[in-house]
Amino acid sequence: MKHDFLTFSFKIFTLFLIIFLLLSYNINVFGDDIEIDENVYTQLDDSSIATSSNKNSNNLNLNARSCVVFDRVSKQVIYGKNEYNKVKMASTTKIMTATIVLEKMNLNKTIEVSKKAANTGGSRLGLKTGDKITILDLLYGLMLCSGNDAAVALAECTAGSVQDFSVLMNEKALELGLTNSHFESPHGLDSDEHYTTAYELAKLSDYALKNKMFAQIVGTQNHTITLNGQPKNLSNTNELLGNLNGVYGIKTGFTNGANRCLVTACKRGKMDIICVVLGCDTKNFRTQDSKKLIEYTFENFEYVNIEELILKKFENWKSENSNYISINKSSNNNIELSICKLENPIIPLNKEIINNIDFIINVEKFLDAPINQGDVVGNISVFSNSINICNTNVIVNNYISKKNSIDYLYLFFKDYYNILSNYNNFL
Repeated sequence: MKHDFLTFSFKIFTLFLIIFLLLSYNINVFGDDIEIDENVYTQLDDSSIATSSNKNSNNLNLNARSCVVFDRVSKQVIYGKNEYNKVKMASTTKIMTATIVLEKMNLNKTIEVSKKAANTGGSRLGLKTGDKITILDLLYGLMLCSGNDAAVALAECTAGSVQDFSVLMNEKALELGLTNSHFESPHGLDSDEHYTTAYELAKLSDYALKNKMFAQIVGTQNHTITLNGQPKNLSNTNELLGNLNGVYGIKTGFTNGANRCLVTACKRGKMDIICVVLGCDTKNFRTQDSKKLIEYTFENFEYVNIEELILKKFENWKSENSNYISINKSSNNNIELSICKLENPIIPLNKEIINNIDFIINVEKFLDAPINQGDVVGNISVFSNSINICNTNVIVNNYISKKNSIDYLYLFFKDYYNILSNYNNFL
């Protein structure tokens, strides 16, 4: 009897030990979106969201170590906190991974999963060595359930190895101007030389979403793929997708080094933004921080055609000041001025400052001929509450030549004729 009790106790102890080791494995081996916080929940709590009675961005009380709200129309930062700091980004890395695969590979191609891919730890699609799956289904596994195994499989079939695929990632980063980003893997497991910034991650996401297939994948809540000819159901780890008005993507992330991360694309009406939160302590914090930033943006900002406002102000300025521009040694004093077209004429502005915009127009009053079409002769700066909103140049629309000898001879005889005429009239 005593022997049976000891045997039973040993089995129970062994079971608990196995469970403990499994949990430890998930915690220590990068469990992207594997829940490790006892009090973490994904329910969206509106009580901590900024409302019209709390419009000050300083009152957002964010947990994220770094974050940014990036406007997709103007390519401007609406809100930022340490947005240019280099940080780990966990599985938001897979935004770059998917982008490269989509641009280089035939999505209908079926591949065989390698042992290396199948043995990749952390969050997984559940691949085994020798599995057959299409590249498109791997992409769904990559972006919906954040499969690290899918990431390695995609890297190998695209570039031959993880290392060679990382070269492609860094080449793409340079192409996109992401000078503070560096990639060492397709999945984002912690590495000292694997990093980005909230701002550059937003820029990358903006680029990636221009690909229709990418946008379709990250905007999908549930999807059925085919693995070895059998259906497999996937669910998106993005807790805001389908739960917050206007959200249409894009990617979650978690590692011990990066903490909780979330990149969200959201569009309401004409306003289209990307919100990035990095380094949150819990999943709940990343959810609430993302909601706070999104609601704050849509509550307090609206698009303004700043180019139209500048043109209107400049036309008024020209009607009052054009006659005071003097052109030395010119054959024609009739100068035509305009402003350079803005790269982003429509920008988001805080509603409270839209009616409090100042325009500073500086144009040279004394010019020397010749003047070529397109020459810059001034600039216009736009401010609100002493904050520079945008700048543009004032340019010349017409060519103004310098006087030559014939012009001077003509003026000489013209003046001489006027003198004689005046003398005769006097007599």
